Order: sequence, then structure tokens, then C-alpha cells
Amino acid sequence: MAKSHALFLLLVLLLVDACRPSHQQDQNRISSDDLAALAAVKDSLTDIPGSNFFSTWDFTSPDPCSGFSGITCSLNRVTILTLGNGVSSSRGLAGFLSPSVSNLTELTQLVLYPGLVTGPIPPQLGLLSNLRVLSLSNNRLKGPIPSSLSLLPRLHTLDLSYNQLTGTVPPGLFTGLSQLKVMILASNQLSGELPRIVSAGILHLDLKDNSLTGTLPLRLPSTIRYLSASKNMMWGSLNGLQSLSELGFLDLSMNQFSGPIPSSLLRPPLSSLFLQRNNLSGGVPTSLPSSSLMYGEGSIVDLSHNLLTGELSPVLAAVETLFLNNNRLTGRVPEEYVKNVYGGSTKTLYLQHNYITGFPLEAGLGLPDTVSLCLTYNCMVPSVGFKGCPAASGGEQLSRPESQCVVFNHGRSIP
Repeated sequence: MAKSHALFLLLVLLLVDACRPSHQQDQNRISSDDLAALAAVKDSLTDIPGSNFFSTWDFTSPDPCSGFSGITCSLNRVTILTLGNGVSSSRGLAGFLSPSVSNLTELTQLVLYPGLVTGPIPPQLGLLSNLRVLSLSNNRLKGPIPSSLSLLPRLHTLDLSYNQLTGTVPPGLFTGLSQLKVMILASNQLSGELPRIVSAGILHLDLKDNSLTGTLPLRLPSTIRYLSASKNMMWGSLNGLQSLSELGFLDLSMNQFSGPIPSSLLRPPLSSLFLQRNNLSGGVPTSLPSSSLMYGEGSIVDLSHNLLTGELSPVLAAVETLFLNNNRLTGRVPEEYVKNVYGGSTKTLYLQHNYITGFPLEAGLGLPDTVSLCLTYNCMVPSVGFKGCPAASGGEQLSRPESQCVVFNHGRSIP
């Protein structure tokens, strides 16, 4: 009896051992639904001459998960799909993005590298409930942003920049995605207004180079660190930005914003501030203590081409690259600016096209070779600060006509 039992166990072990290669092969075999979805994706896209991304997509391969380029799998399911190889010398892919990609229901990342992919963004992408990264930038995608993307509960990063997308931004992208941290919609043809309140905990929001109108949201998340909406058609005041204590980069240039600059924007960690070519008015804020400690290496502030008036306060004296040109600033430049320019900590200081009456110089000091200083077309004759001027900053005329200076400087003429 014992011998029969031992023989039975031996037969069982031999049977298990005989089946093991097939079992392991099953573990490596991709889901049939995913394989069909990948076939549809390949049918909708093609390599541009010079690209060979799809050369490894052999559907007779026993293990696409390890053989297909751009594929990462877990438990027989595709979790990451990267279309294109991202090499700068590659021209990328052409065609359109198949709605069948939504059948890859375990996807956590969908990335399309730069190429010539056109057509709409499939609304079916909203079915990918596990998706955390959706990046389709630098292609020729057209049509609206599907509102269904607002249904992606785990979405962390959304990058649809540098396409040809039109229509408004679905409000749900700002209010319905609790996990969203990065949204990049730059360089499209988006229009309409932004919602009044942005409730998502966004860290990075880039909307530049579109056709957006209206005002800034009344409330933005206090978590935001990077905000760009330059080259749009937005208007209104900047008061809604006063509570953004984590903001380190702000670019609202080339819009129609008006009113004064909130003093809260001239503080760390906001060391990259671009507000040029708007209709901002009032003076440069003066009420900030210890302003010389606020800025340092790499800092840049551009307030040029606005309607700023009054005398220049010392608050921006430590900025490394500072553009205040083409405003209506008056009076003498504070000595703090002169000290930093001649000390070399300020690398660029543009004050041309204002109504400034003086730039106090220390006798015998020469301007460092690394510094660009422009003082032309003010209410003074500059002894320095015109060799570093950009082209067409005032032509050959170094000073304003005295008649203009008398009006803006309370009767004081050019010294």
C-alpha cells in the first residue's frame, strides 16, 4: 500500500513538472484584450521615415511584454505605454491615436513622444481609471479637450501642450481631479475663461500661448509653485495672487492685466516674475523690509512695457536680471541699484524709456564687463549705460525732449 502511494506521488510530481514550462509560458503571455488593443494602436500609427519605433512590435512574438519597445507589463497586463522613442534625431510617429487604447484598462502611464499624430484626443481615455500620467505633447492633435478626462481619479500629470487643440478647458480639470499636480496646456488654440475657483492641489499650471480671456480665478490653490498664462488675452487685477505663498515662478506677460502690482509678489520664493507688456499701473511697492536679502543669483524680474509711475524703490535692487524699461518711472535711481550694478551682483538693469532724472555714480568706477546697463531716453544725459542697451532702445537719442520731462518731473528739466 505504501509502495502504491509513493508511486502515485511520483506520478503527480512528474505531471506537475511536465506542465511547468507551459504554465510559465502562460505567465509571460500578455492578455488577449491588451494584445488586440496594441494591434489597433499599431494600425492607427506609423513610423515617420527615419523612425523605427514599431520595428520590435512582432505580434508572433511569444512575449510582447519583454519584446515590444515602449511596453511595460505587470501580471500580463500593460501598465505603461510609451509611443515613440524620444530620441531627438527621431521624427516620431504619424497617424491618429486609436480609441482602442482605452481597452488597456490597467494603464498608469500613456506617453506620446513628439511627432505628427493628428486627429482628436479619444474621449474613451476617460475610462482609464488607473491612469496617472497622460502626456501627448508636441504633435498635431485637434479638436476639444474631452471633458471625460475629468473622470480620471488618479491623474497626476496632464500634458497636452504644443498641439492644435481648440475650445474651452473643461472646468472639471480644475475642480474634479483631486490628485492632479501638473497641468500643461501651453501652445494650443484654447479659448474661453478659466473657472472662478480652482480646487485641485495643482503645483504646476502652464496655460501660455493660447487665446484665453477673462480674469484670473478668484481662488487658486495655495500649493501652486509654477503659474504661466502669458501670451493670452486675459485682463483684470492681480489681487487673486496675494495668498500664493509657495509661488516660485509667475509669468503673466503679454496680456491686458491692469491695476497695481501686489506687494506680496515681490518676495521669496518668487524669484522669477514676468509681468511685462500689460497695463499695470501705480508704483513699485516700497513697504517691504530687508528687501536686499530677498533676491539673489538667478533671480529675474521683468516689469517692462507697463504704466508704472513714481520713483523707484530699493525693493528690487538685489535682482540679478531686472527689466523696468518702457514705463513712467521718475526721480533718481536709489543708490542700492548703483552699488549692485558696479559690484556685479546685478547683471542686467534696463531703465531706458522712463523719466528718470539721475543715476548716482561713484567717481572713477568702471562698469564690469559682465553687466548690461541701459539708461537711454530718460530725463538725464547718461554718462554710462548705453553700450549695453538692446537694439532700437532709443535710437541715437540719449535723452528725452525736455518738454516731456517737465510734465513728468514736476517742472524739473534735464540736468
